[in-house]
Amino acid sequence: MEHAEMEDSNGEDLKETPELPLEIIVYILSFLHASDRKEASLVCHRWYNASQDLRFQKNLTFSFPASASSLVLVRGLARMPRCSLKISQLDGFSISRSLLLEVGLCLGSKVDSLALPGSSITEASLLTLLPCLTSLRRLDVRGLDSLFMSGAFLSREEHRRQVRSALSGLEELDLSDLRYLSDLTFNRLTGCTPCLRRLSLAGCHIAFEFDPYRGCPVGAVEDSSALLSLRNLRRLLTEQRSTLKALDLSRTSITPESLRSIAQVQDLVLEELHLQGCKELTDYSVEILVKHQPKLLKLDISGCTELTSRSVAAVAKSLKSLNHLSLSRDWRITEKGLAELLSIPSLMSLDLSECLHISGTELVRGLKESNAATPKLEALNLRSCTYLRDLAVFSLAQLLRDSLRELDLTSCVNVTDLSVCAIATYLQKLEVLRLSWCKEVTDWGLLGMVQTSQCEPDDETGDRGPRFTRTFGNMGFFKPPQMPFEDRPKLVTQNDLEQFKQSAGASLLALKRLQELDLSACSKLTDSSITQLFECSVSCPEGMHFPDLQRLSLAMLPEITDASVASVGWHCRSLTSLELSHCPGITDRGLAQAVPHLHRLQHINLSCCNNITDRTLYLLMQHCRCLKTVDISRCKNISITTVDLLQSQLPFLENVHHKLIGVADLTLTD
Repeated sequence: MEHAEMEDSNGEDLKETPELPLEIIVYILSFLHASDRKEASLVCHRWYNASQDLRFQKNLTFSFPASASSLVLVRGLARMPRCSLKISQLDGFSISRSLLLEVGLCLGSKVDSLALPGSSITEASLLTLLPCLTSLRRLDVRGLDSLFMSGAFLSREEHRRQVRSALSGLEELDLSDLRYLSDLTFNRLTGCTPCLRRLSLAGCHIAFEFDPYRGCPVGAVEDSSALLSLRNLRRLLTEQRSTLKALDLSRTSITPESLRSIAQVQDLVLEELHLQGCKELTDYSVEILVKHQPKLLKLDISGCTELTSRSVAAVAKSLKSLNHLSLSRDWRITEKGLAELLSIPSLMSLDLSECLHISGTELVRGLKESNAATPKLEALNLRSCTYLRDLAVFSLAQLLRDSLRELDLTSCVNVTDLSVCAIATYLQKLEVLRLSWCKEVTDWGLLGMVQTSQCEPDDETGDRGPRFTRTFGNMGFFKPPQMPFEDRPKLVTQNDLEQFKQSAGASLLALKRLQELDLSACSKLTDSSITQLFECSVSCPEGMHFPDLQRLSLAMLPEITDASVASVGWHCRSLTSLELSHCPGITDRGLAQAVPHLHRLQHINLSCCNNITDRTLYLLMQHCRCLKTVDISRCKNISITTVDLLQSQLPFLENVHHKLIGVADLTLTD
């Protein structure tokens, strides 16, 4: 390899360091997360070229608004082998028409997915683009009412023939929230997509049993030009039953009989069904559904408020291959049937949020009785399950120690430090942990220094729940003292912190894989724990306790100060989202120490931080060039002039929430 030679200030010959082969750089980049790879691509032109290797170009979505500058971006994407596009704010004016024309010319055969959110595109503009997208696999036109309002979309046979030729391989079609979708327009569009695998009609006005325009039952007339009917939907399901595997009818007025009619379509084998917020469904309809669709892998029946534990029992009995189940906000569901549900060996995700009667007892029993040697449950959402206690959390943590990746205990108000220590001890593979509004969690729990006295099981109650020592490493089964921890000091002392540094025990430091941590509204937390979690210690001399942490929420923590913010900024440099709203102890000084290290930050919330001034916004302009959203609402010391400057300086900024800024007194008076 040839070396370029140069001369230093002393006249000595120096040889330029030889460049690494491109293949080696690509191999190095393959070990990095996408965000790290993006940063590495800015090192030099050669590293940028390596980051564009085909192995890294999977599932990439380019999101941009309709503007003149987007024309340059589209032309630049022409060198990509494949790409997905999300183009917002399209309208009927010349810029939008030119942009769509450029997409068709430069990227026509390369676009895998197209989404058009927040647009009011005309039929003519879309019909210019669609025939060019010959490799399209996913089309998202949710809420695009301007296309369907007139009822003339794809009414000409010539246009249908062109679109059918291009979209013959389309697999996913999202028609959610279309107010003017009718039988005629639905048939014209789906007639051009004969091989659908996924169809979403969430939030659409569908006439399931009665046609209000004609005053007669659905099915007694021909195709309607005013609404989409159950009869017509059934016809599509019948025609495409060999390919269609996923259906979304969330937020529709589907009735039990209508669901039964869909479930019984001959030879239709669904793997995924979403019925979120379908309030008319009953236990009987779910029993019929799972009987006729036993191959379901994912079922969302959240917000179906008439359902009871009968539905849970039916799911557990019939869906033996189920992977994902959501029962969120199904308020009538109790513990009954949950043990059988948890015995499904393939279950990977369970959402029981806002199921107010859940205490976790049957979940534990189901996991203990499961035939599977190792549970596969990766995500468990118990948000607002206020009956949940430490004993259940401890047992769940033990049983799910090898599988759980995501745990949501938001607003589980009876969860205490003991649960936090159990999570840190057993669930060391967690990637997402949400503890917001768990107001009994204190510094002691985060530091793994829960204090109890050594005692035997309570003879009166027979309670043999978990007990925890100061370091929690040597765990036994016993009951904590019946009285509150009266001998515990109110604040963590310096001596305690020194002990923590030497032997952190079961502190959150054990959760090194965390990507998201939510501690908002845990009002007893102070700088004592927050700073120690993120600062260097004997156990982590390199100073990166949470190297993958991307989303952190410390909102509504009245006791934290600039010390916590500075520690977070210095030690969590991979953060893309930071929530600090309603933290009165935070000032410009703390953010001045943190912001220069947060170059990847995309979302920051500083609302109701009254000690923040324009100085912080100048820091954001200088160091956080990737910001997309900023919330500085109710910050009385920020001026609208600086907000305008912020919006003009940051290239990717989409939203700045600045309600009631610069107001001297936000208190409402008579």
